[in-house]
Amino acid sequence: MLAELRRSTMHKRAMDPRDYDESSDLEDNADLLQSNMEQDTENPPWKLSFPHVLVATIVPFLFGYHLGVVNEPLETISVDLGFHGNTLQEGLVVSTCLAGAFVGSLISGWVADGVGRRRAFQLCALPMLIGAPICATATSLTGMLLGRVFVGIGLGVGPPVASLYVAEISPAHVRGTYGSFIQIATCLGLMAALVIGIPVTSIFGWWRICFWISTLPASMLALLMVFCVESPHWLYKQGRHSEAENELEKLLGASHAKDAIVELSKTDRGDEADTIKLSELLCGRHSRVVFIGSTLFALQQLSGINAVFYFSSTVFRRAGVSSNLANVSVGMANLVGSVIALALMDKLGRKALLLWSFFGMAVSTVLQVLAAASPASNPVGFLMSVGGMMLFVLMFAVGAGPVPGLLLPEIFPNRIRAKAMAFCMSVHWVINFLVGLLFLRLLDRMGPQLLYSMFGSFCLVAVVFVKRNVLETKGKSLQEIEIALLAHD
Repeated sequence: MLAELRRSTMHKRAMDPRDYDESSDLEDNADLLQSNMEQDTENPPWKLSFPHVLVATIVPFLFGYHLGVVNEPLETISVDLGFHGNTLQEGLVVSTCLAGAFVGSLISGWVADGVGRRRAFQLCALPMLIGAPICATATSLTGMLLGRVFVGIGLGVGPPVASLYVAEISPAHVRGTYGSFIQIATCLGLMAALVIGIPVTSIFGWWRICFWISTLPASMLALLMVFCVESPHWLYKQGRHSEAENELEKLLGASHAKDAIVELSKTDRGDEADTIKLSELLCGRHSRVVFIGSTLFALQQLSGINAVFYFSSTVFRRAGVSSNLANVSVGMANLVGSVIALALMDKLGRKALLLWSFFGMAVSTVLQVLAAASPASNPVGFLMSVGGMMLFVLMFAVGAGPVPGLLLPEIFPNRIRAKAMAFCMSVHWVINFLVGLLFLRLLDRMGPQLLYSMFGSFCLVAVVFVKRNVLETKGKSLQEIEIALLAHD
């Protein structure tokens, strides 16, 4: 292959000058690929970027915590605030946060591109530091919903920025592993919320403490980001090339920083400063990757996973299972699956994990449908119900959970990356909102058999979609991925 590249270069020199411009981009891309092949055996050290990735994972930790913080205390909150037994209002406590997150996600791309990734992290912490105390001191449903909206805005801005930041500062050979940290942090946030919520039935007003506790990691995020690097991709996009190279030296080491700058220059086509309009994302040259990204997030939510996280206590209680046992089981299944994803992301690749994950989730919904058809006193049906839910969470955490947030920053070109992520996350939050709002009501009206059959069908649709549309990005630099996608345009 290298010999072919050299022959291509010699042929270019013999060309007529007017043909030179047409082939220059192809040769530059070939040079980039050759350079990366020669460096495969000499990867940058992962330890330099690791601390910055850890700070960024505070955002998904907060994401998981705030999604789970109302799971166990929801019944107590409804009693204290006077809406006990109203499933629609109970759903609003969950879904109002998601509505705020939708608003936050709409502006996240413009915030990340306008002020940089580091300041975007700090800005996303601000509404969470405002909203959590409002929830903790609420004396009515209105106060609780107001606080949840503020928290949601922060959650809408933060996760897209975290995915961008981790993808942009990670060496290619460990980017999948680092991306899995986002899912593990989300899982740890959920588990922290569930464990902290255990005393809620025995200690009056404990649910208020649960909200106060969330201000600690939000404060840490705002403070620690002062000491983290800015994204070199964002700096380069702003024309601050020397600063970008300095940050790359901190992340990759001096010997790799210059090569990384050369790679960035290969995909700089001089239009970075152009304003990205929504019409360009939907109908322009990059509309296909935006469609793939938004559909992946939609199918992730239509699988029903967040219905499990939000209402696992309620569902298990109806099946006669202790809610504390249910929460611990769900959290452990999520953690085990996340660790499996961490080990396999850079070995099997993103696409394989997505396929097996969605297929396994579909199988688990079959178990839950069979369990719902069994008599309530049947121990086999009970085991299938609990086992099916545990398998569902486990398989989600292996692929459908961590992969979309990692894959999309990889496949989006630098010019549209932040705003395309914002659009795709807004789709995510719309579906998330509807599932959170309607799940309990649909469970009451449709019954578990029909509802879980619907979730399983969406999982199978996801398998077909991933097989036909998703590009494998394992081990490739962001610039190589962009060049490969441009070749398909």
